[in-house]
Amino acid sequence: MAGTRRKERQGQSEYFFDYSLLFIVLFLLGFGLVMIYSVSSYEANLENGDAAFYLKKQLFSSALGLVAMIVVAVIPYHFWERFATLGYVVSAILILMVVTPLGREVNGARRWLNVGISIQPAEIAKLGMILFLASFICKMGRSIRSLKGFLTVIAIPAPICAMVWKITDNLSSAIIIFGIAALMLFVSSPDYKKFVIAGAAGIAGVAAIVYYIVNAANAENASFRFARVLAWLDPEAYASGRGFQTLQSLYAIGSGGVFGKGLGGSMQKLGFLPEAQNDMIFSIICEELGLFGAFAIMLMFMLLIWRFMIIASNAKDLFGALLVVGVMGHIAIQVILNIAVVTNTIPNTGISLPFISYGGSSVMFLLIEIGLVLSVARGIRLKDL
Repeated sequence: MAGTRRKERQGQSEYFFDYSLLFIVLFLLGFGLVMIYSVSSYEANLENGDAAFYLKKQLFSSALGLVAMIVVAVIPYHFWERFATLGYVVSAILILMVVTPLGREVNGARRWLNVGISIQPAEIAKLGMILFLASFICKMGRSIRSLKGFLTVIAIPAPICAMVWKITDNLSSAIIIFGIAALMLFVSSPDYKKFVIAGAAGIAGVAAIVYYIVNAANAENASFRFARVLAWLDPEAYASGRGFQTLQSLYAIGSGGVFGKGLGGSMQKLGFLPEAQNDMIFSIICEELGLFGAFAIMLMFMLLIWRFMIIASNAKDLFGALLVVGVMGHIAIQVILNIAVVTNTIPNTGISLPFISYGGSSVMFLLIEIGLVLSVARGIRLKDL
Protein backbone atom coordinates (compact mmCIF):
# COMPACT_ATOMS: atom_id res chain seq x y z
CA MET A 1 0.00 0.00 0.00
CA ALA A 2 2.79 2.41 0.96
CA GLY A 3 4.63 1.55 -2.25
CA THR A 4 1.51 2.26 -4.30
CA ARG A 5 1.05 5.68 -2.67
CA ARG A 6 4.70 6.52 -3.26
CA LYS A 7 4.34 5.65 -6.96
CA GLU A 8 1.19 7.80 -7.20
CA ARG A 9 3.01 10.77 -5.64
CA GLN A 10 5.93 10.25 -8.02
CA GLY A 11 3.55 10.10 -10.99
CA GLN A 12 1.83 13.29 -9.91
CA SER A 13 5.14 15.12 -9.47
CA GLU A 14 6.13 14.29 -13.03
CA TYR A 15 3.66 16.82 -14.37
CA PHE A 16 4.56 20.46 -14.85
CA PHE A 17 2.85 23.52 -13.42
CA ASP A 18 4.04 26.92 -14.57
CA TYR A 19 4.23 28.96 -11.36
CA SER A 20 6.26 31.62 -13.20
CA LEU A 21 3.38 32.26 -15.60
CA LEU A 22 0.91 32.40 -12.71
CA PHE A 23 3.09 34.86 -10.78
CA ILE A 24 3.48 37.17 -13.79
CA VAL A 25 -0.28 37.21 -14.42
CA LEU A 26 -1.08 37.88 -10.76
CA PHE A 27 1.55 40.64 -10.65
CA LEU A 28 0.11 42.35 -13.74
CA LEU A 29 -3.41 41.96 -12.36
CA GLY A 30 -2.46 43.45 -8.98
CA PHE A 31 -0.50 46.25 -10.59
CA GLY A 32 -3.47 46.99 -12.83
CA LEU A 33 -5.79 47.34 -9.83
CA VAL A 34 -3.37 49.76 -8.15
CA MET A 35 -3.08 51.86 -11.31
CA ILE A 36 -6.83 51.86 -11.94
CA TYR A 37 -7.40 53.31 -8.48
CA SER A 38 -4.61 55.84 -8.93
CA VAL A 39 -5.83 56.91 -12.37
CA SER A 40 -9.60 56.87 -11.83
CA SER A 41 -10.09 58.01 -8.23
CA TYR A 42 -10.42 61.71 -9.11
CA GLU A 43 -12.97 61.19 -11.89
CA ALA A 44 -14.82 58.48 -9.93
CA ASN A 45 -15.19 60.77 -6.92
CA LEU A 46 -16.54 63.61 -9.08
CA GLU A 47 -18.99 61.49 -11.10
CA ASN A 48 -20.03 58.82 -8.60
CA GLY A 49 -19.10 60.17 -5.18
CA ASP A 50 -16.84 57.15 -4.59
CA ALA A 51 -13.13 57.31 -5.34
CA ALA A 52 -12.96 53.51 -5.48
CA PHE A 53 -15.92 53.11 -7.89
CA TYR A 54 -13.88 51.80 -10.84
CA LEU A 55 -11.57 49.82 -8.58
CA LYS A 56 -14.49 47.93 -7.00
CA LYS A 57 -15.97 47.03 -10.40
CA GLN A 58 -12.59 45.87 -11.72
CA LEU A 59 -11.92 43.92 -8.53
CA PHE A 60 -15.24 42.10 -8.90
CA SER A 61 -14.50 41.20 -12.53
CA SER A 62 -10.96 40.10 -11.62
CA ALA A 63 -12.29 37.84 -8.85
CA LEU A 64 -14.75 36.21 -11.24
CA GLY A 65 -12.00 35.81 -13.81
CA LEU A 66 -9.63 34.19 -11.30
CA VAL A 67 -12.31 31.67 -10.29
CA ALA A 68 -12.96 30.89 -13.97
CA MET A 69 -9.21 30.62 -14.60
CA ILE A 70 -8.80 28.04 -11.83
CA VAL A 71 -11.76 26.01 -13.09
CA VAL A 72 -10.49 26.02 -16.68
CA ALA A 73 -6.93 25.22 -15.57
CA VAL A 74 -7.92 22.01 -13.75
CA ILE A 75 -10.06 20.71 -16.63
CA PRO A 76 -8.08 18.87 -19.36
CA TYR A 77 -7.92 21.27 -22.30
CA HIS A 78 -9.17 18.68 -24.81
CA PHE A 79 -12.55 18.90 -23.07
CA TRP A 80 -13.07 22.30 -24.70
CA GLU A 81 -12.34 21.01 -28.22
CA ARG A 82 -15.88 19.65 -28.50
CA PHE A 83 -17.22 23.20 -28.00
CA ALA A 84 -15.00 24.81 -30.67
CA THR A 85 -17.67 25.11 -33.37
CA LEU A 86 -20.28 26.15 -30.82
CA GLY A 87 -17.94 28.90 -29.61
CA TYR A 88 -17.63 30.28 -33.15
CA VAL A 89 -21.41 30.26 -33.68
CA VAL A 90 -22.20 31.73 -30.27
CA SER A 91 -19.68 34.51 -30.89
CA ALA A 92 -21.49 35.49 -34.08
CA ILE A 93 -24.91 35.36 -32.38
CA LEU A 94 -23.77 37.53 -29.46
CA ILE A 95 -22.33 40.13 -31.83
CA LEU A 96 -25.68 40.26 -33.66
CA MET A 97 -27.49 40.68 -30.34
CA VAL A 98 -25.76 44.02 -29.83
CA VAL A 99 -28.37 45.61 -32.12
CA THR A 100 -31.24 44.21 -30.01
CA PRO A 101 -32.64 45.85 -26.85
CA LEU A 102 -30.03 43.89 -24.88
CA GLY A 103 -27.32 46.00 -26.50
CA ARG A 104 -25.88 48.88 -24.49
CA GLU A 105 -24.33 52.05 -25.89
CA VAL A 106 -21.38 53.72 -24.17
CA ASN A 107 -19.64 56.86 -25.47
CA GLY A 108 -21.50 56.60 -28.79
CA ALA A 109 -20.46 52.98 -29.44
CA ARG A 110 -22.86 50.04 -29.12
CA ARG A 111 -20.44 47.27 -28.16
CA TRP A 112 -21.86 45.76 -24.98
CA LEU A 113 -24.63 43.38 -23.96
CA ASN A 114 -26.51 43.91 -20.73
CA VAL A 115 -27.35 40.44 -19.38
CA GLY A 116 -27.27 41.22 -15.69
CA ILE A 117 -23.62 42.10 -16.10
CA SER A 118 -22.10 44.03 -18.98
CA ILE A 119 -20.33 41.78 -21.51
CA GLN A 120 -18.45 42.76 -24.65
CA PRO A 121 -19.08 40.14 -27.39
CA ALA A 122 -15.78 41.00 -29.10
CA GLU A 123 -13.90 39.56 -26.10
CA ILE A 124 -15.87 36.31 -26.36
CA ALA A 125 -15.15 36.24 -30.10
CA LYS A 126 -11.40 36.32 -29.44
CA LEU A 127 -11.59 33.27 -27.19
CA GLY A 128 -14.02 31.52 -29.55
CA MET A 129 -11.69 32.12 -32.49
CA ILE A 130 -8.70 30.64 -30.64
CA LEU A 131 -10.64 27.47 -29.79
CA PHE A 132 -12.17 27.04 -33.23
CA LEU A 133 -8.99 27.63 -35.22
CA ALA A 134 -6.92 25.34 -32.97
CA SER A 135 -9.42 22.54 -33.57
CA PHE A 136 -9.88 23.31 -37.28
CA ILE A 137 -6.15 23.48 -38.08
CA CYS A 138 -5.57 20.13 -36.33
CA LYS A 139 -8.30 18.53 -38.43
CA MET A 140 -6.87 19.97 -41.65
CA GLY A 141 -3.56 18.18 -41.20
CA ARG A 142 -1.14 18.47 -44.11
CA SER A 143 -3.72 20.11 -46.36
CA ILE A 144 -2.98 23.40 -44.59
CA ARG A 145 0.22 23.57 -46.63
CA SER A 146 -1.73 24.03 -49.87
CA LEU A 147 -2.91 27.40 -51.15
CA LYS A 148 -6.51 26.28 -50.66
CA GLY A 149 -5.82 25.36 -47.05
CA PHE A 150 -4.05 28.67 -46.46
CA LEU A 151 -6.92 30.69 -47.92
CA THR A 152 -9.51 28.63 -46.02
CA VAL A 153 -7.93 29.40 -42.65
CA ILE A 154 -7.59 33.08 -43.57
CA ALA A 155 -11.27 33.17 -44.57
CA ILE A 156 -12.54 31.68 -41.28
CA PRO A 157 -12.08 34.82 -39.14
CA ALA A 158 -13.29 37.15 -41.92
CA PRO A 159 -17.06 37.01 -41.09
CA ILE A 160 -16.46 37.54 -37.36
CA CYS A 161 -14.01 40.38 -38.04
CA ALA A 162 -16.48 42.05 -40.41
CA MET A 163 -19.30 41.75 -37.86
CA VAL A 164 -17.17 43.12 -35.02
CA TRP A 165 -16.08 46.01 -37.21
CA LYS A 166 -19.40 46.96 -38.78
CA ILE A 167 -21.95 45.97 -36.13
CA THR A 168 -20.07 47.00 -32.99
CA ASP A 169 -17.95 49.66 -34.71
CA ASN A 170 -14.83 48.13 -33.16
CA LEU A 171 -12.09 48.04 -35.77
CA SER A 172 -9.32 47.44 -33.24
CA SER A 173 -10.89 44.18 -31.97
CA ALA A 174 -11.44 43.06 -35.57
CA ILE A 175 -7.73 43.61 -36.27
CA ILE A 176 -6.77 41.66 -33.14
CA ILE A 177 -9.01 38.71 -34.06
CA PHE A 178 -7.53 38.59 -37.55
CA GLY A 179 -4.02 38.90 -36.10
CA ILE A 180 -4.67 35.93 -33.81
CA ALA A 181 -5.74 33.84 -36.80
CA ALA A 182 -2.72 34.93 -38.85
CA LEU A 183 -0.27 34.01 -36.08
CA MET A 184 -1.86 30.58 -35.51
CA LEU A 185 -1.69 29.93 -39.25
CA PHE A 186 1.92 31.14 -39.39
CA VAL A 187 2.99 28.73 -36.65
CA SER A 188 1.20 25.75 -38.18
CA SER A 189 2.25 26.32 -41.80
CA PRO A 190 5.85 25.66 -42.89
CA ASP A 191 5.60 27.74 -46.08
CA TYR A 192 6.53 31.29 -45.10
CA LYS A 193 6.56 32.61 -48.68
CA LYS A 194 2.80 33.17 -48.56
CA PHE A 195 3.16 35.26 -45.42
CA VAL A 196 5.89 37.41 -46.92
CA ILE A 197 3.72 38.11 -49.98
CA ALA A 198 0.62 38.76 -47.86
CA GLY A 199 2.57 41.01 -45.48
CA ALA A 200 4.08 43.02 -48.31
CA ALA A 201 0.66 43.42 -49.92
CA GLY A 202 -0.82 44.51 -46.59
CA ILE A 203 1.87 47.13 -46.00
CA ALA A 204 1.47 48.45 -49.54
CA GLY A 205 -2.30 48.62 -49.07
CA VAL A 206 -2.02 50.55 -45.80
CA ALA A 207 0.50 52.95 -47.36
CA ALA A 208 -1.85 53.54 -50.30
CA ILE A 209 -4.77 54.26 -47.97
CA VAL A 210 -2.71 56.75 -45.92
CA TYR A 211 -1.53 58.44 -49.12
CA TYR A 212 -5.11 58.73 -50.34
CA ILE A 213 -6.32 60.16 -47.02
CA VAL A 214 -3.56 62.77 -46.89
CA ASN A 215 -4.25 63.95 -50.42
CA ALA A 216 -8.03 63.67 -50.54
CA ALA A 217 -9.23 64.52 -47.05
CA ASN A 218 -9.12 67.43 -44.67
CA ALA A 219 -10.44 68.17 -41.21
CA GLU A 220 -13.78 69.46 -42.47
CA ASN A 221 -14.89 66.65 -44.74
CA ALA A 222 -12.88 63.70 -43.43
CA SER A 223 -14.76 60.70 -42.10
CA PHE A 224 -14.33 59.54 -38.50
CA ARG A 225 -11.42 57.18 -39.20
CA PHE A 226 -9.87 59.38 -41.89
CA ALA A 227 -9.75 62.19 -39.34
CA ARG A 228 -7.91 59.89 -36.95
CA VAL A 229 -5.22 59.25 -39.57
CA LEU A 230 -4.81 62.98 -40.20
CA ALA A 231 -4.58 63.63 -36.46
CA TRP A 232 -1.98 60.85 -36.17
CA LEU A 233 0.22 62.47 -38.81
CA ASP A 234 -0.07 65.96 -37.29
CA PRO A 235 -1.74 65.91 -33.86
CA GLU A 236 -0.94 69.56 -33.14
CA ALA A 237 -2.97 70.65 -36.17
CA TYR A 238 -6.02 68.95 -34.62
CA ALA A 239 -5.27 69.76 -30.99
CA SER A 240 -8.86 70.76 -30.24
CA GLY A 241 -10.34 67.68 -31.92
CA ARG A 242 -9.04 64.24 -32.89
CA GLY A 243 -5.50 65.06 -31.82
CA PHE A 244 -6.41 66.17 -28.29
CA GLN A 245 -6.19 62.77 -26.59
CA THR A 246 -2.93 61.91 -28.36
CA LEU A 247 -1.31 65.19 -27.37
CA GLN A 248 -2.35 64.83 -23.73
CA SER A 249 -0.96 61.30 -23.75
CA LEU A 250 2.37 62.51 -25.11
CA TYR A 251 2.46 65.31 -22.53
CA ALA A 252 1.97 62.71 -19.79
CA ILE A 253 4.75 60.49 -21.13
CA GLY A 254 7.16 63.40 -21.57
CA SER A 255 6.52 64.92 -18.14
CA GLY A 256 7.24 61.65 -16.33
CA GLY A 257 10.94 61.65 -17.06
CA VAL A 258 13.03 58.68 -15.98
CA PHE A 259 11.53 57.90 -12.58
CA GLY A 260 8.17 59.69 -12.80
CA LYS A 261 6.28 61.99 -10.47
CA GLY A 262 5.43 59.22 -8.04
CA LEU A 263 2.36 57.02 -7.72
CA GLY A 264 -0.73 59.25 -7.64
CA GLY A 265 1.20 62.30 -8.83
CA SER A 266 -0.20 62.52 -12.36
CA MET A 267 -1.66 65.81 -13.55
CA GLN A 268 -3.11 64.51 -16.83
CA LYS A 269 -5.55 62.21 -15.02
CA LEU A 270 -7.23 65.24 -13.43
CA GLY A 271 -9.68 65.66 -16.30
CA PHE A 272 -7.13 66.41 -19.04
CA LEU A 273 -6.66 62.96 -20.59
CA PRO A 274 -9.89 61.27 -21.76
CA GLU A 275 -10.26 57.52 -21.03
CA ALA A 276 -7.19 57.64 -18.79
CA GLN A 277 -8.13 54.45 -16.93
CA ASN A 278 -8.96 52.60 -20.14
CA ASP A 279 -6.96 52.84 -23.35
CA MET A 280 -4.52 55.51 -22.14
CA ILE A 281 -3.48 54.02 -18.81
CA PHE A 282 0.05 53.33 -20.08
CA SER A 283 0.66 57.08 -20.50
CA ILE A 284 -0.25 57.63 -16.83
CA ILE A 285 2.12 54.80 -15.88
CA CYS A 286 4.85 56.71 -17.73
CA GLU A 287 3.91 59.96 -15.99
CA GLU A 288 3.74 58.53 -12.46
CA LEU A 289 6.46 55.85 -12.64
CA GLY A 290 8.58 57.25 -15.48
CA LEU A 291 10.46 55.33 -18.13
CA PHE A 292 11.71 52.98 -15.42
CA GLY A 293 8.17 51.88 -14.56
CA ALA A 294 7.15 51.70 -18.23
CA PHE A 295 10.11 49.47 -19.13
CA ALA A 296 9.46 47.31 -16.07
CA ILE A 297 5.90 46.63 -17.22
CA MET A 298 7.05 45.94 -20.78
CA LEU A 299 9.61 43.51 -19.34
CA MET A 300 6.84 41.68 -17.47
CA PHE A 301 4.87 41.32 -20.70
CA MET A 302 7.97 40.02 -22.48
CA LEU A 303 8.46 37.44 -19.72
CA LEU A 304 4.81 36.47 -20.12
CA ILE A 305 5.29 35.95 -23.87
CA TRP A 306 8.44 33.93 -23.16
CA ARG A 307 6.53 31.60 -20.82
CA PHE A 308 3.89 31.14 -23.52
CA MET A 309 6.59 30.16 -25.99
CA ILE A 310 8.10 27.64 -23.55
CA ILE A 311 4.70 26.02 -22.93
CA ALA A 312 3.74 25.99 -26.63
CA SER A 313 7.05 24.41 -27.68
CA ASN A 314 6.67 21.65 -25.05
CA ALA A 315 2.94 21.00 -25.40
CA LYS A 316 2.13 17.32 -25.83
CA ASP A 317 0.10 17.86 -29.03
CA LEU A 318 -0.64 20.39 -31.76
CA PHE A 319 -4.03 21.37 -30.35
CA GLY A 320 -2.50 22.41 -27.03
CA ALA A 321 0.34 24.27 -28.75
CA LEU A 322 -2.09 26.20 -30.96
CA LEU A 323 -4.24 27.17 -27.98
CA VAL A 324 -1.18 28.69 -26.31
CA VAL A 325 -0.08 30.39 -29.53
CA GLY A 326 -3.56 31.90 -29.92
CA VAL A 327 -3.53 33.31 -26.39
CA MET A 328 0.03 34.54 -26.89
CA GLY A 329 -1.00 36.27 -30.12
CA HIS A 330 -4.00 37.90 -28.47
CA ILE A 331 -1.99 39.39 -25.60
CA ALA A 332 1.11 40.27 -27.64
CA ILE A 333 -0.83 42.04 -30.40
CA GLN A 334 -2.93 43.94 -27.89
CA VAL A 335 0.09 45.10 -25.88
CA ILE A 336 1.99 46.21 -28.99
CA LEU A 337 -0.99 48.09 -30.43
CA ASN A 338 -1.89 49.76 -27.13
CA ILE A 339 1.63 51.08 -26.57
CA ALA A 340 1.85 52.10 -30.23
CA VAL A 341 -1.39 54.12 -29.92
CA VAL A 342 -0.33 55.79 -26.66
CA THR A 343 3.02 56.84 -28.17
CA ASN A 344 1.34 57.94 -31.46
CA THR A 345 3.21 55.31 -33.45
CA ILE A 346 -0.08 54.32 -35.10
CA PRO A 347 -3.43 56.16 -35.39
CA ASN A 348 -5.50 56.37 -32.23
CA THR A 349 -7.97 53.52 -31.80
CA GLY A 350 -9.55 51.95 -28.75
CA ILE A 351 -7.23 49.17 -27.53
CA SER A 352 -6.87 48.31 -23.85
CA LEU A 353 -3.66 47.18 -22.12
CA PRO A 354 -4.16 43.54 -21.03
CA PHE A 355 -4.69 42.98 -17.27
CA ILE A 356 -4.02 46.66 -16.52
CA SER A 357 -6.64 48.78 -18.29
CA TYR A 358 -10.12 49.09 -16.80
CA GLY A 359 -12.57 46.70 -18.42
CA GLY A 360 -14.49 43.84 -16.83
CA SER A 361 -15.09 41.72 -19.95
CA SER A 362 -11.49 42.04 -21.05
CA VAL A 363 -9.93 40.92 -17.77
CA MET A 364 -12.41 38.05 -17.27
CA PHE A 365 -11.82 36.48 -20.68
CA LEU A 366 -8.08 37.09 -20.55
CA LEU A 367 -7.96 35.13 -17.29
CA ILE A 368 -10.02 32.34 -18.86
CA GLU A 369 -7.44 32.20 -21.66
CA ILE A 370 -4.66 32.00 -19.06
CA GLY A 371 -6.58 29.08 -17.55
CA LEU A 372 -6.38 27.31 -20.92
CA VAL A 373 -2.63 27.90 -21.07
CA LEU A 374 -2.17 26.54 -17.53
CA SER A 375 -4.22 23.49 -18.51
CA VAL A 376 -1.91 22.88 -21.47
CA ALA A 377 1.10 23.35 -19.18
CA ARG A 378 -0.27 20.74 -16.76
CA GLY A 379 -0.17 18.21 -19.57
CA ILE A 380 3.59 18.61 -19.97
CA ARG A 381 5.77 15.99 -18.26
CA LEU A 382 8.86 17.31 -16.50
CA LYS A 383 11.05 14.74 -18.26
CA ASP A 384 10.03 16.32 -21.60
CA LEU A 385 11.26 19.81 -20.63
